[in-house]
Amino acid sequence: MSGTDSPVEPPPSTWAFPRADSADANGVVGMGADVDPSTLLTAYRSGLFPMPVEPGGPMVWWSPDPRGVLEVDNLRVSRSMRRSLDRYEIRIDTAFPEVMVACADPTRERGWIDERITGAYTDLHRLGWAHSVETWDERGLAGGLYGVAIGGLFAGESMFHHRTDASKVALHALVTLMGANPGGPTPHRLVDVLWCTPHLAR
Repeated sequence: MSGTDSPVEPPPSTWAFPRADSADANGVVGMGADVDPSTLLTAYRSGLFPMPVEPGGPMVWWSPDPRGVLEVDNLRVSRSMRRSLDRYEIRIDTAFPEVMVACADPTRERGWIDERITGAYTDLHRLGWAHSVETWDERGLAGGLYGVAIGGLFAGESMFHHRTDASKVALHALVTLMGANPGGPTPHRLVDVLWCTPHLAR
């Protein structure tokens, strides 16, 4: 995301997904399939994302309506958030495994990230598709997020924080980074946060 190397395209997936607009009222498009890199990229390019209902359960493929999407040109920053921005250092892809572990913490409420997900996105990271945006302070890793970058889209999968506003600062950094080159090859840039949640609305 921050470098110049192009991600490595894996061999084509053996899976074909239904259309994103075929989702049911809960946003479910289908169940099953694997989470190989090629399958995940096919899903994202089809407007879908994976999330088991519970760790270890069947893989569910989602396309909720409404979808949580942030346009990088419409970022608003509150006064309290501006103060938080000065508290943390932003780093990209320096602690991807640690971010995954923190997001997968089994003590988190409504946790869903299991070993399949951790392994799958680690593979995508090695291929150059998955990235972490991290917030650091003098005590270490304070928060962050991970997701998948495809063209002008970043699909944010999960975030965590150990300190106040640390995940929000990471999201702000991501949106700022995505909008830093409006004249580039992919000028229409969006951050897909998957779900519309009160946390993101703030």
